[in-house]
Amino acid sequence: MLSFAFTIFAGAFLLFAVQPLIGKFILPWFGGGPGVWTTCLLFFQAMLLAGYAYAHASATRLTPRRQVLLHLVLLATALATLPIIPSAHWKPHGSEDPIGRILLLLAASIGVPFFVLSATGPLMQHWFGQTHPGRSPYRLYALSNAGSLLALLAYPFFFERIFSRQAQAELWSAALAVFAFGCGWCAWRVWKTSTTAPAGASVSPAPSDPPVPELDRLLWFSLAAVASILLLATTNKLCQDIAVIPFLWVLPLGLYLLSFILCFDHPRWYARGLFSGLFALGACADVYLLFAEHEARLAHQIVGYCGALFAACMVCHGELFRLRPAPARLTSFYLHIAAGGAAGAFFVAVVAPLVFDRYLELQIGLWLLSYLVGALSFRHRSRALAFGTAAGALAAALLVPALQALAKSDGTIEAFPERFSALWGEHWPFAASLAGAFLFGVAGRRGWVREWQPRVGSFLMLFSAGLGAMLIVQIRDEAKAAVSTSRDFYGVLKIVDHDPDDPAMHHHTLVHGATSHGLQFTAFPQSTWPTSYYSGSSGLGRAIRHLPAAQRRRIGLVGLGTGTIAIYGEDRGNVRIYEIDPQVVRIARTHFTYLERSAAQVDVIMGDARLSMERELAQNQPQHFDVLALDAFSSDAIPVHLLTKEAFATYLRHLQPDGVIAVHTSNRYLDLRPVVENLAAYFGFAAVTISDYPPVKNWWAFRSTWVLVTRNEALLAADDIRYSAEPKSRPNAVGLWTDDHASLYEILR
Repeated sequence: MLSFAFTIFAGAFLLFAVQPLIGKFILPWFGGGPGVWTTCLLFFQAMLLAGYAYAHASATRLTPRRQVLLHLVLLATALATLPIIPSAHWKPHGSEDPIGRILLLLAASIGVPFFVLSATGPLMQHWFGQTHPGRSPYRLYALSNAGSLLALLAYPFFFERIFSRQAQAELWSAALAVFAFGCGWCAWRVWKTSTTAPAGASVSPAPSDPPVPELDRLLWFSLAAVASILLLATTNKLCQDIAVIPFLWVLPLGLYLLSFILCFDHPRWYARGLFSGLFALGACADVYLLFAEHEARLAHQIVGYCGALFAACMVCHGELFRLRPAPARLTSFYLHIAAGGAAGAFFVAVVAPLVFDRYLELQIGLWLLSYLVGALSFRHRSRALAFGTAAGALAAALLVPALQALAKSDGTIEAFPERFSALWGEHWPFAASLAGAFLFGVAGRRGWVREWQPRVGSFLMLFSAGLGAMLIVQIRDEAKAAVSTSRDFYGVLKIVDHDPDDPAMHHHTLVHGATSHGLQFTAFPQSTWPTSYYSGSSGLGRAIRHLPAAQRRRIGLVGLGTGTIAIYGEDRGNVRIYEIDPQVVRIARTHFTYLERSAAQVDVIMGDARLSMERELAQNQPQHFDVLALDAFSSDAIPVHLLTKEAFATYLRHLQPDGVIAVHTSNRYLDLRPVVENLAAYFGFAAVTISDYPPVKNWWAFRSTWVLVTRNEALLAADDIRYSAEPKSRPNAVGLWTDDHASLYEILR
């Protein structure tokens, strides 16, 4: 058994170690947004399905020795495709479809090794069943997921921090050779014990094995699909509001795998009543977080979304284990699970951006699972699911107001009771409705219903309907006052209409994720005011005001937004804006007028800013910017690849000797100042931080923090810059960011 355990564990470790590694290689090429990782997960789920399909076909159609020969050939092919480092020719050149290019890139770089590794779990378990008749292989599936989880935990805390990307790829390639040796060992065991039996004979169901009902097959697929939807939706939510970093890829995926490990190791780990209750509580907490949006604290968001995901995955995978077939149908079972996982990933990564104009996958996943829990209660005649869900929902009626009160009282105990009492007054009708529905379902004339009855399951259907109603209210609330909402690979953009009844103050705001990206008044002359983070008193506004006089002032901007910076353009000057998202350009030209009102020539360059600037240098076209502003943040997520040593080296080659790089560092969760200060010090530049707090009467000018990086002594000596400069941040607290190492853990607020 040792040879099979080692091979399954090693294969799973390599399978999941390569995922964050390859994601870190290609993330900078496609804008650094959450859509990149979502597309990667789609590829991984699709290849997992292909590997499971191969394992199933091999086990049912080939003799054991032919299975061995075929797998060894595929393994040799995988070794021949090393190394796995993606070629630079896959970098995008403009506005081509990123999803298709990412999928092709991944297929060319890691397709064959990933395919072989993905087949390891079910195929090795099948071979184990042949060489160890009568022993259950399902615990080996838990071992496989343990290897996957270890790889995910080791990557951000060990491999990413110690080894460069090149070294990681080389280590992974060497480990694949060790894995190949383990596969060969298992193959020799199968070859040695195999006979010339016809294909599939060794796995034919025993006469006593009952056929699998079609409903169970549908549940295999559905439970796996819903778990996959919730995994990707939760990852999207965390990454779009915080940062697209390996830790936030790993955390949801690790919890997803942990639920597999626990559920498939032993039935004792999954208690229906406990986890159905935690799912109900987590679903209600997610509804609260969705209503709260950016007002919820970072810790509350991470704990709430990830806690709900873990409870939901425990329900999905625990019920999958209860529905498992006899070992003879093992590969078919895993094939259905993989198909469901791939379908869920395809829905989130491809279908949802085409069909929806905002992120709705999390709401859909929560509602689908609440419905499946009700269906499972009827399928298994389970009172535990109903009692657990009721307990969780009633607990939510108390805990969600408590969470809201804690958030609104800023953690002070003195203010908590009063706020909790007020919020409970708003929530008690909801709690009373839940209690009434629960009593209707499980209470009778003689006390609690002691045996399952259809009305027990009816409570779960009522809970599903109630949860759906709350989610619909949240979706409608989010859409209030929106002139338009649009979504693509790069995220969700919403245009909000304000003060339409006041002609002087009527304005539109562009919101990306949970963050405003600019506003403009509709009336003249207010429509020419530089607003939001770009006002005249902001660090950027001051830097532009103190630039030396020039006949052709050149301003560069990374991240278009509403195009507010174009209003600073002067006659005969040039404003060059780099933008990766086509829908941002469309909105800036149709709903805002900054670009057309600019006195300068305005050029919008499509594609990732860093790649575009690198191409310009390769074509000997330095832009000679007087000021280059970096403001390419999607919501509060940080495109890390734009703030590395290599990125700044590119920017400086485009900058005039006395020019300024202005970095917008306003952020709810991360302190980017030390990162920029380290980069400035490395290249021998001064870094000045200016935080602007405009008076309340100038409400259209937002609070902002800009770090100005320059060698321009005259600009640094200007009174409104010198007296506004803040002291430098913690010395040596943060390391120099490079393409190989950039740690967001060091700058969490």
